Amino acid sequence: MLGEILQWEYPADAALSHWLRANPKLGMRDRAEVAEAVFDVLRHLRRYRQYAESGTGPAARRLAILGLASVFDRSVLDTGLSEPERHWLTHVQGISVDSLSRAVRDSLPDWLDERLACLEDADALIKALNQPAPLDIRVNPLKADRADMLKQMRGGPALRYDPEPTPYSPWGIRLQGRPPVNRWPMFEKGEIEVQDEGSQILVALVAPKRGEMIIDYCAGAGGKTLLLGALMRSTGRLYAFDVSAARLARAKPRFARSGLSNIVPVAISADNDQRVKRLRGKAQRVLVDAPCSGLGTLRRNPDLKWRQHPESLQGLLDIQARILRQASRCVAPGGRLVYATCSILPEENEQQVERFLAENPDFTLLDASKIAADRCENLTLQGPFLRLRPDRHETDGFFAAVLERVKAVPAKKDPQGLENAVQGENSETA
Repeated sequence: MLGEILQWEYPADAALSHWLRANPKLGMRDRAEVAEAVFDVLRHLRRYRQYAESGTGPAARRLAILGLASVFDRSVLDTGLSEPERHWLTHVQGISVDSLSRAVRDSLPDWLDERLACLEDADALIKALNQPAPLDIRVNPLKADRADMLKQMRGGPALRYDPEPTPYSPWGIRLQGRPPVNRWPMFEKGEIEVQDEGSQILVALVAPKRGEMIIDYCAGAGGKTLLLGALMRSTGRLYAFDVSAARLARAKPRFARSGLSNIVPVAISADNDQRVKRLRGKAQRVLVDAPCSGLGTLRRNPDLKWRQHPESLQGLLDIQARILRQASRCVAPGGRLVYATCSILPEENEQQVERFLAENPDFTLLDASKIAADRCENLTLQGPFLRLRPDRHETDGFFAAVLERVKAVPAKKDPQGLENAVQGENSETA
């Protein structure tokens, strides 16, 4: 399995799923152990590779041994090892990680270590990003109540996963371990969906209202679209835009389970899409969850540390700026534009927003902390941006900014009507 993933041809979760389907004789417990060992290696790959420089035999086998050491008790693992391998494992497990440089200790490529070092409390953030994440789900407000769902879970098989309410989102439930949520009856009935709490808080910033026209500009798998639609109580019109028709097709079963009737999935072209142009200045809310490095999700996707690089990041910055510019044209005067990423890098976040505002004086920055507090009472933020971190909020790393399009100021008429004519002409030029 490691041999396939370390080719970096596909995302780790996709490669793992493909491999498991090709090995159907593995039992459920075996599958869980393989997955856990693989992701442990991806989290600690640089340090494990340094350890694997010693010892004998194939290096990939030594990486696998280190990953399995995080899954099995040593007495169990030793039964599958040769005598030299047992001595080697004892030796490397005795190495003090504090004696290693941070980039090796926390398994970061040099370029990412340099960027994260510039952030506040970098060591705490990096440590948190290297820990496995719990599983967050949320109730569908159109079909279920969180308190009732918690009671139902605690009275059944889900109790073993220790369901607890998320600390900030009023819709979230946090589970420990790897529960088979997609086989639970409440999932099949559309009463719950898998969604990180940070993503739920992001939807709270959009603050959708009944009857509005709202665009989820990069809808992807549709998680945020579903919550937006439920908070709109299935009224108004909710466009789910994405450049990938395949992603939208995969989201359709989720839309069907949800009971929502106001979602309009639309596969758009990357540039100059005519359907986007027809919505110019018409939407009360536009959410741009932009394509990004995903480095805020390293708890769940540790392979991104090794799949991303400075050159790919620059390409993403260009795409983000283009999408933000296109989406902003759909916002009605007085409407709201929410720009978000699951990144922790300033160049994808604050710097992107600052550049947009400098080029678009008809937009102003709102205070995200006050808007989020309307729905998420326990969430305390500083500054105008939403910045969520796993070390502080126990969510994935998320960023969001809330921008508002300035309402047009009506011109005043003078007795001859000349002032109105001049102002109208200037307005048309603007």
